[in-house]
Amino acid sequence: MKAEIIRKLKETDGYVSGQQLCETLGVSRTAVWKAIRRLRDEGYQIEAVRNRGYRLLRTADVLTETECRSDLAGRWLGNPFYFFDETDSTNTQAKLLAERGAPEGTLVLAETQTAGKGRRGRSWVSPPGDGLWFSFVLRPSIRPSVTPMLTLVAAMAVAAGIEDVTGLPARIKWPNDIVISGKKAVGILTELSAEALETNYVIVGIGINVNTTDFPEEIRKTATSLYLESGVYFNRSSIVAAVMKRMEPYYKTYLSTVSLAELRDEYMKRLVSLDRDVVVLEPQRERRGVCEGIDHNGCLLVRGEDGSVERVMSGEVSVRGIYGYV
Repeated sequence: MKAEIIRKLKETDGYVSGQQLCETLGVSRTAVWKAIRRLRDEGYQIEAVRNRGYRLLRTADVLTETECRSDLAGRWLGNPFYFFDETDSTNTQAKLLAERGAPEGTLVLAETQTAGKGRRGRSWVSPPGDGLWFSFVLRPSIRPSVTPMLTLVAAMAVAAGIEDVTGLPARIKWPNDIVISGKKAVGILTELSAEALETNYVIVGIGINVNTTDFPEEIRKTATSLYLESGVYFNRSSIVAAVMKRMEPYYKTYLSTVSLAELRDEYMKRLVSLDRDVVVLEPQRERRGVCEGIDHNGCLLVRGEDGSVERVMSGEVSVRGIYGYV
């Protein structure tokens, strides 16, 4: 009920009468008043005026189930929704839920992670109070070999969602980073459970530096946050909702062709490496060239010094001017 009350207050420019809330929710005035008191305890500033009703003065930027549910407006992403004040990793929790049969769209979000995951076994710093750490379950009926494209689809949704809320020019560093002003603001990690020719589920994990004001010394030169880039503190639940809203149609479009054919042009507009010098780092060799975009399967196209174009399916790619590569 708290989520429904907050959603109604957010949607209304002015006061919402207690009677209106009672009729909308099908509860008594006493129940509404108790819910209002609990919301105030969570940090919401709600004004109550006799004969006028309730008005939301300020939304607290605390990640609670109430706040997140009040913003989520998608048809299926975020349903069901699990919130943790603290957990080891939202990806780990999402996998446990998926193994128990959790449906597509299940969302797991935490205020803080004690063992956040990055790519290639790296840890992801995820302190409480200023970032977003969440994962969701997908169950696409596709071959395991084509699931890596979902990382690129998620990157599009995150970049677009961030721009919707903040106005910041979010760009994608292939395949899974969101970059603002040449620094990393978001990491995306997808994990797969599959059999020979069948995908059981895919977990998409996302970490966004939202209101972070400082970083550990080892990443200070390469990391940034939405706050550092804008000077504005953002409500974190609104960003989760915006990403989920963007992900639903992108995912549907991807499944319609099981390729990036219909999304490629939009992805290329956000690709920070397009027409720039890149270095592809592989265990046995290092390749240099100019990025010419991606193909319909999400592979990076790199034109070498000899004029030939190679399709990069995986590996570390450094972009001139990004993360210190000059």
